[in-house]
Amino acid sequence: MGLMSGKKGFVFGVANDRSLAWYIAERLHAEGAQLGFNYLPNPKMERRVRQLAEPIGAKVIVPCDVTSDEQIGAALHQARETLGPLDFVVHSVAYASQQALYNPFYKTSRADFAQAMEISVYSFVAVCQAAVPHLADKAAILTLTYMGSVKMIPGYNVMGVCKAALESSMRYLAAELGREKRARVNALSAGPCRTLSSAGISGFDKMLQHYPTKAPLERNIESEEVGKSGLYLLSDLSSGVTGEVHYVDAGYNIIGW
Repeated sequence: MGLMSGKKGFVFGVANDRSLAWYIAERLHAEGAQLGFNYLPNPKMERRVRQLAEPIGAKVIVPCDVTSDEQIGAALHQARETLGPLDFVVHSVAYASQQALYNPFYKTSRADFAQAMEISVYSFVAVCQAAVPHLADKAAILTLTYMGSVKMIPGYNVMGVCKAALESSMRYLAAELGREKRARVNALSAGPCRTLSSAGISGFDKMLQHYPTKAPLERNIESEEVGKSGLYLLSDLSSGVTGEVHYVDAGYNIIGW
């Protein structure tokens, strides 16, 4: 019997085999969980996600653009109909235009700011709204964040502001869903890893070089470590944990010099 045997859940945001959401999904699957996935509604993304999800026996692989409440609702409804009440939901969705990431933050346009907030922050609220009727008792919800929410990180720009809003949203959702559904809501803050999203961050290679010089463990993290911490936050091992930002960054976040 695995740690997640009999548990069912849905994962938003897998883009390819280097996505942090995929490393979490792999860990959940290895421990016996049944999983559903979304993909952006285009043939390329469908192919990518199916190539990962079908070999692990995923019974729900559906198109979903998180800017559409109807598509979010349909994805979670199908997951509930196929799998049963959901024991966990993973939200790993973020986007900002290349211009917003490469220009100084003060030059962020109104349109780019609104788009980044809608996709990176409001989508989490929308996912939780749609998930509530489909959650099992004591379900767990997890979103992914980054330390740019609390510190100015060069090149992270508008996404840092979005992550700050995401973490604040997580706390409000944790308070309300804990009382209403006995559900737990947490955020996992990973150190820099090479993903599709990281390719859009200016100076990302410098971040990878810098972290080992300051982190107490004197190294960068491995994506597999994010997967293991995701498993912890979504399993009964963290049954008393909610409203928290859980750092997986080799201790970099504690250093002030």
